[in-house]
This record gives sequence, structure tokens and C-alpha cells, in this order.
Amino acid sequence: MPSMTPDAALIIIDMQKGICNPALGRRNNPDAERNVQRLLQAWRQAQRPVIHVRHISRTPTSVFWPGQSGCEFQVALAPLEHEHVSEKNVPDAFANSGLERWLRTRAINQLLIVGVITNNSVESTVRSAGCLGFDVIVGADACYTFDQKDLNGRLWPAEDVHALSLANMALDYATVRDVNQILEQQA
Repeated sequence: MPSMTPDAALIIIDMQKGICNPALGRRNNPDAERNVQRLLQAWRQAQRPVIHVRHISRTPTSVFWPGQSGCEFQVALAPLEHEHVSEKNVPDAFANSGLERWLRTRAINQLLIVGVITNNSVESTVRSAGCLGFDVIVGADACYTFDQKDLNGRLWPAEDVHALSLANMALDYATVRDVNQILEQQA
């Protein structure tokens, strides 16, 4: 695993109240929020940069539609006043958000990316970050997804969707590690 630089940024994607809506279905990794909290605590303690990404949907039926509580950050993962918040309207946190510029102006080249949904916003953001030349690490057990039907109507368990998404990211875009491995390297 690449060693973490002192200015490695933790990017927390879409950990908003709306993601807890039961209508989204069955999910994997029930410990994901706790693992994100562990990383957030370590980053804050080390005074490393933290970026909270908030999805603001353009779809009125979305759990992230503006003006309702689903858009708010989960209380345990809410940003502190000095932590950067980046808003997006599409899965990729780099698309039309200014995130790349914010990182480049601070000479931040290493990113630890966690959050939801593994095979959607996390994977699209990781792919962009990798293509932009960032050194990307994904906290595998600090992400989760939901059961998903494919185009033939087959239902895939969230565990399988999550595992395949992590494998996609590990191909060319990121190093994938669990939170314990990441935190052990910090000691």
C-alpha cells in the first residue's frame, strides 16, 4: 500500500441523511458509518484535510432533493466549520464542482475516498480521480451499496455489487484497503 502523505485528503461522499431511507433497499456493510467515523476522527486528529461531498439532486423524487432533511449530513459525520464542503449534482464529485481546483491549489495529490454508493458516486469519483493523476486509496469497508437489478431483471446482492465495484476501482484507478489497514499505517 502506498504510504499516506501528511496532507492526504479524506473525501467523504454523500453521507447524508437521505441515504438511510429504507426505500433504497437492502444494503451491505452495516459498519460503514462507524468506519467512516474512525477515519474522520484520525484525519481530524492528524489535522489532515477533510472534504465532505454533498449530493444535491436534480430529481424531485430523490432522497437528496434540496430543501428536505435527506440533503443534510448525517449528524455523526457532519463537517466542522473549517472542513471543505463540495456540492455535486451527478455521481462524479469532480464533474463541474471545483473539487479538482480546490485540491490542486493546495498541492494535495493523495486522496482517501469513502462513502456511498460504492458502485455509483464512489466508483465514478475514484475513476475520475485516478484519470486526473491523483494517488487514490479507497476504504473498502467505509463504503456500501444496495441490492441491484441488472438489465435482465436479475437481482444482485449488495455484497456482490460492492465487491465487483471495488475490483473495478482496483484495476486501474485506486488501491483498495480496509480501514484497519489504513489506520495501522497511520500509527
